Amino acid sequence: MKFYVIGDVTVDHLYFLHHIPSPGEEVSPIRSTMQPGGAGGTVSVTLSRLGHEVILAARVGADPFAEVALSWVREAGVSESGVQVDPQALTSTITVMHTPDGQRAMISSGGANRNLDAAKLKKKDIDSAQALLVSAYSLIGGPQREFAVKAIGYAKKAEVPVFIDLGTGAVNAAGSRLLDSVLSADYLLLNQRELLSLTEQDNISDALGNLHQHGMKQVVIKVGALGSIVWTPDYTELIEAVPLEDDIVDSTGAGDTYTAVLAHSILSGVRLTEAARAANAAGAMAATQVGAQSKNITLEGLKAALSA
Repeated sequence: MKFYVIGDVTVDHLYFLHHIPSPGEEVSPIRSTMQPGGAGGTVSVTLSRLGHEVILAARVGADPFAEVALSWVREAGVSESGVQVDPQALTSTITVMHTPDGQRAMISSGGANRNLDAAKLKKKDIDSAQALLVSAYSLIGGPQREFAVKAIGYAKKAEVPVFIDLGTGAVNAAGSRLLDSVLSADYLLLNQRELLSLTEQDNISDALGNLHQHGMKQVVIKVGALGSIVWTPDYTELIEAVPLEDDIVDSTGAGDTYTAVLAHSILSGVRLTEAARAANAAGAMAATQVGAQSKNITLEGLKAALSA
């Protein structure tokens, strides 16, 4: 199958700390590393490793970090025909600070990604895809938003399913203003906090009711260690997390891996509930290694995790 993915590619600076430093404090990390990341890159790499043809639409700077940001994209065989190079803006970087008790703080720069040029979008690439996957970071504003909205319009006309995945940073930046942009999704993915912020409601039930009133048909809510909740107008079901033998060491990119495997499973003809279970397993597997794209999610590995 062929997937078209719109989202950021980044360089992730990962720091594992005893505690998040307070203002003016200098700390030494337990461990630090630099890894390729970004929602667009991670979704694309995961889908390609599962055997699909993938076109990634993202933008990097003309700088050394571009090589790092795209390293796993190239290793996985993702098509770079939609990747643009910005002559001025830098490749996006994200600093992620983790603590042993699960706290996390981030410093994120959208960089060149935000200048994704809609004039370079090829309609034929959308028309020929089996699905369009969009990270909501692409819908915040500026040229990248124009690109994403244009691509979604092409997909709807061609009856190509649209998956839109929210993110905390996107919701923090745009809040409920994102609602109009995501209503065209055939599948909307988000976590509980993002759901409540997007709909300006106080509880999940009212928030889902709000989305239903706006015409939304299929929503998937990621609830961390509990798994995920799938909702349609006909049913709501908690899909429990899939236990693994390996320890969880880094959740960076786990949600993006979840999104890729959910789309893969649905397009492979699996029911939404079973697709969510496979995605639960994939997200957990991704978190057993440091780095958003370090864990190689394969069909064999997924099958083994789901049958354990």
